[in-house]
Amino acid sequence: MSSSRRAKALVEVPALRADVLAGVPHGFLGRRGGVSTGAVAGLNVGLGADDAPEAVRENRARAVAAVAPAARLTTVYQVHSGDCVVAGDWDDAHRPHADALVTDKPGVVLGIVTADCAPILLADAQAGVVGAAHAGWKGAFGGVAEATVEAMVALGASRNRIVAAIGPCIAQASYEVDDGFRARFIARDETLGRFFAQGREGHWQFALEPFVAHRLALAGVGHVESLSRDTYADEEGFFSFRRATHRSEATYGRQFSLIARP
Repeated sequence: MSSSRRAKALVEVPALRADVLAGVPHGFLGRRGGVSTGAVAGLNVGLGADDAPEAVRENRARAVAAVAPAARLTTVYQVHSGDCVVAGDWDDAHRPHADALVTDKPGVVLGIVTADCAPILLADAQAGVVGAAHAGWKGAFGGVAEATVEAMVALGASRNRIVAAIGPCIAQASYEVDDGFRARFIARDETLGRFFAQGREGHWQFALEPFVAHRLALAGVGHVESLSRDTYADEEGFFSFRRATHRSEATYGRQFSLIARP
């Protein structure tokens, strides 16, 4: 992308910012401002979204330009795990299987893709260490928040200085689960029942965002900001796997959450 087009992208690609990450280059992006068409119209950045490769490349370039111009984008091959890695100099074909990554290097922007799962951006600005995590229910349940904090501490971050923001994800009102889903949580800890509200018979409404905040608190993060934006309900603003599934659509787009060290 030319410098003029990058400058234009800074204006055209809206990004949600978290107060807790003020001073740290970051952004939670939605579907606005991209070039993709069809079912994934907008700023689709998913490599597996059955989109034109050139459109995904353009969207990714626009996204990076909107958050950390000239930085090198690093992502992982997300598998709904609790694993976190230190960002390296790999290409898309050789991304490690993990759901979070951290760095203390300048000129690197970390990227997490989501489409209902909760994106987490974390920083210890004083130490110059940042992290990004993809927390669906499996990842959150499996400890991805805790693993990310531990990886940041290993790079020199201080646990009591780390702050985190939880970006747009599916809200409790939109997230219906069955008895078996809830039972998995209750079997581990009966107090986790507070993250479920009674729904129709045999079903519950799961509060993913508060559960992720709970796991961050367990990891020692003292200041967590939740943006409380529902990806399922806001069709114009965000892609949603569950919405696409309910409509029997063939594919669905993904949005980026990005962070770079200050």
